[in-house]
Amino acid sequence: MRETLRDNLRLTHILEACDRIYSYYPDGLIPLLDEKSIEFFGLVKNLEIIGEAAYMLTNEFKNSKPDTDWQPIIAMRHLLLHGYYHISARIVKEIIENDIPELKRQIQSYLSGE
Repeated sequence: MRETLRDNLRLTHILEACDRIYSYYPDGLIPLLDEKSIEFFGLVKNLEIIGEAAYMLTNEFKNSKPDTDWQPIIAMRHLLLHGYYHISARIVKEIIENDIPELKRQIQSYLSGE
């Protein structure tokens, strides 16, 4: 039971990070930002949060939700934290525009018990 509660909290953290990203870009379209701007680092930080929360989900939960491809999310977290010098604004933009909308829908579904 305790791990289930933690999973729900981590899912909430993922959803909140998605919402923070889209609070600045409600249409989901991200401008190509300067990689030295604080706005760029804010987007990266929210992607890190998404990846860390996914990493901390129980294996039982992740295995029960095969529609979400957890490994690339977790791998991105590792890259953002440890390979920070490889991060490009173009890749961040593509992830936010192409991958985050579907992830957000999936997380909302998991939290609602669907």
